[in-house]
Amino acid sequence: MKEKIFNIIIILISLFVLIQLFIRKNIVYSSVIYALRIWVNTLIPALFPFFIISDILINYNIIDYIPLFIKNMCKRIFNISDNMLTILFLSMISGFPSNARNTRIMYDSNSITTEEANHILIFTHFANPVFILTTISVFLLQGKVFGWFLLTIHYLSNFILGIIFRGNNNYISERNNNKNSNNFSTIFILAIKRAIDTIITICGVLVVFLLLSSIIINTFNISGYNMMLVKGIFEITIGIEELGKLNLSSRYALIITSMFLAFGGISVHVQVLSQLTGTNIKYMYFFIGRMYQMIIAGILTYIGCIILGI
Repeated sequence: MKEKIFNIIIILISLFVLIQLFIRKNIVYSSVIYALRIWVNTLIPALFPFFIISDILINYNIIDYIPLFIKNMCKRIFNISDNMLTILFLSMISGFPSNARNTRIMYDSNSITTEEANHILIFTHFANPVFILTTISVFLLQGKVFGWFLLTIHYLSNFILGIIFRGNNNYISERNNNKNSNNFSTIFILAIKRAIDTIITICGVLVVFLLLSSIIINTFNISGYNMMLVKGIFEITIGIEELGKLNLSSRYALIITSMFLAFGGISVHVQVLSQLTGTNIKYMYFFIGRMYQMIIAGILTYIGCIILGI
């Protein structure tokens, strides 16, 4: 019965959107063009090279070359295995949804278990540092110093989340950690193919949710703060851009931006879901992590603003 009700809801929403596509052609056109512009100008430069590099580093077992004291420290703090540490490290430098992408790659190669995958998804939701330091801080918030502040809070909120959810499990670090037998050219080509698949999926999801947010805003005549919230819930880039247009103090703008980054937007959540499809990895762990991270990031940003006098 529940499944039938859910199917009816999806059909009704789809029909509503379909009707809006015919009625609001100009909005549809402008929304799609804008989504593609974000994808080309922001997401591809910030994510695509990192996807390729991450894939190569996973194949060459980057964890073997991390100093032992760092690995031991991370194990004690977060209670994670070597392969989970690889996902944490690569997520920090790549940006979402690379945490789900790299988790899926290591899960498929039997390098981590389902339990380990669920655990690591909770606290590896990192925005790309280039995205925070340039797109958000300079172009959307007009302040370079804000980028470093937001980046610090973003990383710290994940680390605190990792400590809170460290658990008492003893994970096996040696699980299927053998060297890849493929030559570099094969690894490189496969990395490019997987990166292309991922970046195209991101494009499709971005277009759909940016279009949905535009239809909702125009259908219900949403404006001001409510428009910013709707856009931010669907896609963080347009949400933060709308935030920059409002007459808010720097303190509250930073708090809202930090919470948007912690949540990621429905667009990112769907991208994560697309990476987990066909596995036993549970999306709910990722969702719970984002709820906790939003609260932690908001509190940390508020405290940081008071200390720095923002």
